[in-house]
Amino acid sequence: MTFNLNSELYAAPSLAEGVDYARRHRRHERFDDTLARTDDVPKTTILAPHGGGIEPGTSELCLAVAGYHPASLPQIPAAGVTYDYWMFEGLRDSGNPELHVTSTGCDDGMAVSLCAGSLNALALHGFLPRPPGMSSGDQVVLAGGANTILAGYLREGLCRAGFDARDAGSHGELNGDATCNIVNRTLLGMGAQLELSKPLREAMFTEHSRSRRKHTTTQLFWTFRGGVPRRARPPRSPADRHQAQSSVPRKRC
Repeated sequence: MTFNLNSELYAAPSLAEGVDYARRHRRHERFDDTLARTDDVPKTTILAPHGGGIEPGTSELCLAVAGYHPASLPQIPAAGVTYDYWMFEGLRDSGNPELHVTSTGCDDGMAVSLCAGSLNALALHGFLPRPPGMSSGDQVVLAGGANTILAGYLREGLCRAGFDARDAGSHGELNGDATCNIVNRTLLGMGAQLELSKPLREAMFTEHSRSRRKHTTTQLFWTFRGGVPRRARPPRSPADRHQAQSSVPRKRC
C-alpha cells in the first residue's frame, strides 16, 4: 500500500493514529501589541516528514535542531534559541516504510501552516548511500533544497564540524528543490533539507530502537546539532521580509 498524500494516509481505515503513526508539532506563541508594524515573523520551521521508524534518527535530530533534547524536551541550552517544529513518525515495530509519503505529497494541515508562516524551513531526512559516488558504509550528509544560500550555509557549517557534507544538487530527488516539496512552501518560497546517510545516523545512537534512540545519543549527534543552529537562520534584510510578505503568485500544490 502506498499513499500519495498525507491526507490519504490519515483517511485509510486500516491505519490508526497513535498505533501505526503519530504527528508531533510545536508552534511557539507570538503576539504584537504595538501600533507600529514590526515585520516580526517566524524565521525557521524544522521538519521531519519521515520520522520514527521510517527514516530512523530524523525525529531526534528534528527536536535537537529545534532546540530541545529529544529525551525529555527541555530547551538546550536553557533559554536558548528554539524553533517551531513538525514531524510525522512511523510507530510500527516493522513495516514503517509503507508509511512513507513523499515530501511533495505532504499536505498535513499543521505542516503546511507552519511552513507558510515561516521565512525558511529545514527538513531532516535519511537515505541509503549507493554507488556511484558513495559506498554503503559512507557517513555522508547531503545539503539541498530550493534555498541554495541556506543549503550552502548548512554545508559549510557541517564541514567545519568535521562532517562529509556535500551538495545534493547531483543526487536527483535527494536535492529537494521541487516547488511543492513541503520544505519549499515558505514565505520565501524556498527552504533547505539535509539528507543523512544510514551509517551516519546509526553512529549517532548506541541503541537503535524507536524507544531507546532518544536516550542513547552519542557525541556525534550533538556535534552535528552544533553545526546546524546558527546556519538554520541566515540574516534577512528588511527588503527580504517585505518580499516574503507581499503577494507573489506561486504554483499551487
